[in-house]
Amino acid sequence: MATTKKHPFAELTAKELEAKIRDLKEESFALRLQKATGQLENTARIRTVRRDLARAMTFLNARQEA
Repeated sequence: MATTKKHPFAELTAKELEAKIRDLKEESFALRLQKATGQLENTARIRTVRRDLARAMTFLNARQEA
């Protein structure tokens, strides 16, 4: 059986996760603004940021419930 790799978010503290979530929300806003004004070239980045935000929030919620 293959070993599973730990996600980088698993090693962050709660404070670091909160900071990461804040940064990802800001980046998401900036990307959506760029898309609306037609300046965004890499539209796949929106999807990546949205999924990273969800992962970070999942790790944070798991920490708070434990």
